[in-house]
Amino acid sequence: MSTTLLQWALVLASSVTLFLVSPLARTVPEFFRGARHERAPNTVFLTSSLVISWLFAKSITNAANLGQSFGLVGGVAYAGYYLSFLVAGFVIVSMRNKGGYRSIHHFLESKYGAGAVVVFTCLIIIRLYNEIWSNTIVIGSYFGAQGTTGYYVAIVVFTLLTLAYTLKGGMSSSIMTDVIQLSLFVVLLLVILGFILPQYGGSLQPFVSSGEWTLGQGVDLLLVALVQCFSYPFHDPVLTDRGFISDTRTTLRSYLWAGLIGSGCIIFFSFVGIFAKLNALTGEAPVAVARYFGVPMLLLLNLIMVTSASSTLDSAMASFSKLISIDLSKATVPSVSKGRWAMVVLTVLGTIPVFFNPAILSATTISGTLVLGLAPVFLFWHVPVPRLAFHLSVVGGLVLGGLLTLFSLPEALRLGDGKYGALLSTNLLTSGFCFAVFGLCALLQKKSAHE
Repeated sequence: MSTTLLQWALVLASSVTLFLVSPLARTVPEFFRGARHERAPNTVFLTSSLVISWLFAKSITNAANLGQSFGLVGGVAYAGYYLSFLVAGFVIVSMRNKGGYRSIHHFLESKYGAGAVVVFTCLIIIRLYNEIWSNTIVIGSYFGAQGTTGYYVAIVVFTLLTLAYTLKGGMSSSIMTDVIQLSLFVVLLLVILGFILPQYGGSLQPFVSSGEWTLGQGVDLLLVALVQCFSYPFHDPVLTDRGFISDTRTTLRSYLWAGLIGSGCIIFFSFVGIFAKLNALTGEAPVAVARYFGVPMLLLLNLIMVTSASSTLDSAMASFSKLISIDLSKATVPSVSKGRWAMVVLTVLGTIPVFFNPAILSATTISGTLVLGLAPVFLFWHVPVPRLAFHLSVVGGLVLGGLLTLFSLPEALRLGDGKYGALLSTNLLTSGFCFAVFGLCALLQKKSAHE
């Protein structure tokens, strides 16, 4: 049997299995909140769903590539984004316990009005839209070069199979399959490490000592991640939706565990790239290492990409469905059928860019810069401010961050000469602006309240 046929067998077998194990959701709590037998997801289910929903096909590819470029520093830098779980967990639980908010949209509409909801919704729709094509093209690349028939067929079939089991159960399907997908991911990661580590006698020393902890060798990206983790989680509805479906104690515990497990998975997957660096392999790290070890490693990497991509797709579909049917709907009772149609629409629109042969841009770093204005809005959710504060921070940050990203910064403003020096400067300048305008609004509100 050829390698391509084996890859197809893995995709079909895994997708059909997920369809068979997915529960059929008939009620609103089942389809939109992941309830099973009237029970909300427990810690294991919620933690698994959080972790695997952030182990995207593109994120683990990025982790490996950063390991190849910067050694362990690159893996730790990318893992820095997983501090987002801690930030989101503490903020969301506080909003629920002290503010009584039922969702992010409930909070924004209550405090900042309909205009803020419109702006925020645009940001998260773009996020969900990009999640579809940016993950499926990773899958396509394992079946053929970009633009070939095999590449397109793999993307379309994989996307439709994922849509099928998500339509069946909505959020229930997403959370149920996430447990399976995370378990499989961990097993596959251990097997992959079982190929790599014996090459160095099982020692971690060559991996741990790889790279230099200097600003120009990846530490600049780590600092970018630390700046962005205070805003990045709040424009990801896949992450925030899960903060409102279980009790607050379960929720906080799950977010803390998810941050620890997720960052660990990213760091260990960066070992794939570190191995490529140590052996001077060229090209994208996962592909280069797969070629080094041959067909067994290729099939393992293919399956781990399928696992991570399908978990991201089903989560994006479920979140978009909730967004349309609950967050933006005025209906007294949400419609499950409307939710299913929303999934179909997102899938079709999100697949269209694939046929224009896009490249996987630095979606994490770029989108993270554009939403820095969300940090003060959510970190200081309880601080009285005028509605204008939201727009000055979020829209102002979007414009400033976009301009500083598009136009080169003067050398005097760059922090170091590393690859991410300009990005770090852009994030610090933009973040400083957002906190400053939000703080000014808070002071003016306090002053007017005392007059």
